[in-house]
Amino acid sequence: MLCSYNTTPRSTTGESPFMLTYGYEAMVPVEVGSGSLRRDRYTEEDTEVSQILHLDLLEETRENSQLKLAAYQQRAVRYYNKKVKGQLLKVGDLVLRKVIPNIRIPQHGVFGANWKGPYRIKAILWKGTYHLEDLEGKLVPRAWNAEHLRKYYQ
Repeated sequence: MLCSYNTTPRSTTGESPFMLTYGYEAMVPVEVGSGSLRRDRYTEEDTEVSQILHLDLLEETRENSQLKLAAYQQRAVRYYNKKVKGQLLKVGDLVLRKVIPNIRIPQHGVFGANWKGPYRIKAILWKGTYHLEDLEGKLVPRAWNAEHLRKYYQ
């Protein structure tokens, strides 16, 4: 299992972890037992020259895989940001907060409320994280993420 993981090229880098570590591709156990073209044409002199060449190019291979990984991460971020709806909430806006399982009233069952409020946004800690207060001005104990809030319209 570990051998197959280490010798399979990753889609993010285009290289196997074994290649990035040692500078050449590993020979899988099936090739060792049954033989392959690579094994049949093996000569020690060619292997030494090839290994020195691969080791010289190893840093370049690692840098290329880092570039591929960064490009993959940028594509993932772009895809995620395309799907996410931005919520523009300001200090003073009224919001409803999601009733999370640990504060849900068990006696209400499936007919219990899913949203609680309204609350007023007291402060913005950073993008998407807010401190809330109820309409009387009492602070809600912890910060809330925008994914658990919904704008309240009167």
